Amino acid sequence: MIILIAVAALVCTLLGGLFALKYHDKLHLVLGFSAGAVIGVAFFDLLPEAIELSKGSFDVSVITSIIALGFMLYMILDRFVVGHSHADEHCENENHRGRLGAGSLSVHSFLDGVAIGLAFQVSEAVGAIVTIAVLVHDFSDGINTVSLILKNGGTRKEAFKWLTLDALAPVLGILSTMLFSVPESFLAILLALFCGFFLYIGASDLLPESHHRHPTYWTTLATILGVLVLYGAIKIAGV
Repeated sequence: MIILIAVAALVCTLLGGLFALKYHDKLHLVLGFSAGAVIGVAFFDLLPEAIELSKGSFDVSVITSIIALGFMLYMILDRFVVGHSHADEHCENENHRGRLGAGSLSVHSFLDGVAIGLAFQVSEAVGAIVTIAVLVHDFSDGINTVSLILKNGGTRKEAFKWLTLDALAPVLGILSTMLFSVPESFLAILLALFCGFFLYIGASDLLPESHHRHPTYWTTLATILGVLVLYGAIKIAGV
């Protein structure tokens, strides 16, 4: 069962990324959807899970503070470590920016796999619910990974490499839980940090770029659709 779930996670992520690669000429709409999807994952998946896992260990105020810390840490990395955007669309710093975002998504995908594995350690019912929640947004994870690379000056070949890494990440995460267990309180901190990361990626990177030099009407609808799709998928999954 675990192997089948790992394969399903890989396939869902790859399909999302291949969709983004095929419709590269509509990238502004893909970016708009991705912005909504990333923000939706942060608000409807990572935040509730972090709060739920922190019960008995941390107050909600601690979790929200860690989210804010994650937002600021990613902002510092984006602006001062890998550099901010320049007028030159092929600036190497922009490539680093895309890699940082794609890398963050890949680590998040790894943690998704860890969450599935640990959930099955609790019970099959809990494992099934978490699995559905992860699979329904793996498709968006693939889109987001490809979008971040292409938007920041990366090539299709590089985007596919990062997509492959992102697709393999949940598989590795699931398999890793056969070797260890993680306290829920520690996992809550990680999820809160990534919630802050994703809020920055969606609001400060993908969202502004999605309507840059493009009609705001359609990109705004795409963003709203991204939020609604993630919200509906997570609700249907019962999370």
